[in-house]
Amino acid sequence: MSETSAFIIIVAAIFTNNILLSNFLGMCSFLVCSRQIGTALGLGAAVIFVMTCTTVLNYGIYYGVLVKDAPLCSADLTFLAFIIFIAVIAAFVQFVEMFVERFSPKLYYALGIFLPLITVNCAILGAALFMIIRKYSFWQSLGYGFGAGVGWALAILLIAGLRKKMGYSRVPKPFQGVSIAMIITGVMAMTFMGFAGMVSIQ
Repeated sequence: MSETSAFIIIVAAIFTNNILLSNFLGMCSFLVCSRQIGTALGLGAAVIFVMTCTTVLNYGIYYGVLVKDAPLCSADLTFLAFIIFIAVIAAFVQFVEMFVERFSPKLYYALGIFLPLITVNCAILGAALFMIIRKYSFWQSLGYGFGAGVGWALAILLIAGLRKKMGYSRVPKPFQGVSIAMIITGVMAMTFMGFAGMVSIQ
């Protein structure tokens, strides 16, 4: 098991191993919901909450129930990990959706179909799977879930600000829309590579 501290994992998950800019997970909602800063901020906050909570819950379920000789089950049920991880994510997304609809209807309608689609956001599932692959402890998993969520939110806020700025620019017609967003995302990914000398997690 890695001895890396949870704080180092948080920093690395935000900058050097950003789940979106390093692994390109969660690109669909990233591109579609980054046209407005308010929408990007709301979705980013929802992703941080869901990713942090589901990573911790999935950690408990995996090591408490699914692995062989777990405290709550002696059989090896790790083959069910994908299904159970997605079920946990879906339950949390449903909670977030109801909360946002109740307290911020404007944000709820701005996010539209992409709020419930956090359920199938590969970045959320990816965080749970990286936690297992890298054999993180509980605190490391908590740190990684939070850091990966903050990293994803930071990326969508950055591109939302840049896309708003581009509204006042003369972008050539062939590059308007998704094309220029993908180009900017690539440049952002290369920019974040500049943090590679700080910390790294494998």
